[in-house]
Amino acid sequence: MINPILALCVFGLIAGILGFFFWTDLGLYWRWRRLYWKSELVDAEDALKHLHDWDYLSRTATIESLVGSLGISTNRAVDLTQRLHALGLLVTRDGALHLTPNGRRSALRVVRSHRLWERYLADRTGLNEKHWHAFADRLEHTTSSEELEALSSRLGSPRYDPHGDPIPTATGDVPAARGQVLTGLSVGQLAKIVHVEDEPESIYAQLVAEGLHPGMLVRVIETSPSRVRLEADGEEFVLAPIVAANLAVILLAKEAVHREPFQRLLDLNVSEHGKVARISPACRGPQMRRLLDLGFVPGTAVEAELVSPGGGLTAYRVRGALIALRKDQARMVYVTRAAQEKETA
Repeated sequence: MINPILALCVFGLIAGILGFFFWTDLGLYWRWRRLYWKSELVDAEDALKHLHDWDYLSRTATIESLVGSLGISTNRAVDLTQRLHALGLLVTRDGALHLTPNGRRSALRVVRSHRLWERYLADRTGLNEKHWHAFADRLEHTTSSEELEALSSRLGSPRYDPHGDPIPTATGDVPAARGQVLTGLSVGQLAKIVHVEDEPESIYAQLVAEGLHPGMLVRVIETSPSRVRLEADGEEFVLAPIVAANLAVILLAKEAVHREPFQRLLDLNVSEHGKVARISPACRGPQMRRLLDLGFVPGTAVEAELVSPGGGLTAYRVRGALIALRKDQARMVYVTRAAQEKETA
C-alpha cells in the first residue's frame, strides 16, 4: 500500500519542479523562451542590416557572407534566410540575397537606430570610442520607433554618425556616401578624413589607437605596396595599405589646408605663447565641455608655463588661470604659435 504522506511529498516535489520551469512568466522555460526569441530577433535584424550594408556598397550578399558577418553556422544562416523569405523580407536570385521593399524598410530602421546610438554615445557620454559600436549593437534591437525619433530630435537630427556613416532618415532616405579611399591619393595630395570604417573590429582598433578620426587633415607622404606614410594634423603615421583602405577622404585645395593650424597645444614649449584655434573633432561630449569650461575657447591666448616632474602634466596660463592638462587632453587643442601669427599678419 502506498504511503499517502510519501505520495503527497512526491506530488509536491513534482509540482515544485513543474512550477520552477513553467510558472507564468517567471518560470525557467518562459525565461528561456523569451531569450530564444530575442536571439532570433537579433539574428534576423543583423541579417537585414548585413544585406543593406552590402547592397549600399554594391556588393553581392550570399549565405556565405551572412555566415562570416554574423558568425553563425551555414545551417543557421540557411534557416534564417528561409524565415526572412517567408516573412517577405528577402528574395534569393541566382544564389544572391536581396532585400524586398519591406525588408529594406526594416533594415533601414535597424541601421538608423545603430548609427543614432553611436552619435549619442560619442556626443553625450564619455564612453571610449572603441566601445561605441558594441554598445550600439545591443541598443539597436531594443529601441522602439517612438524612442528612436525622440533620440534623433534630441541630437538635432544628425546626418552622419561619428564614423562618418550616413544616418537614414525616418522616411528611409539615406544621405550619399562621401569621399574616396585614402589609398587612392597620390603623394603630396591634401585631404580631410570623412569616414572611418568600424569593421572589421581589429582594423578599427588600430585606427583608434593611432588617433585617426573624421575631420583630420591629411597629406600623403609616401605610398608603396607595403605601407602608406602620411601626415595627419602635423603628426606622421605609417599604415599598412589594408588599414589605410578603411579611411575615406575628400580632397582639399592646398590653400584651404595651409590656413589650418597644424600645431597642437601639446607642441608648445615652456614659455611659448599661442592662440587657441579649434578643438579636435575627436573631442566630444563631457571632454569637450570640460575644455571649453576651462577656457580653451577659439581665439583665447594661451602660454605653456611648466611641466610636471614626470612629464605627464603641463600647466597652461589661460585667462589668468593656471590649468594643468594631461597629454591626451592637450593633444585635442589646436593652436597657432605667436611666431606663426606674425608670419600670417
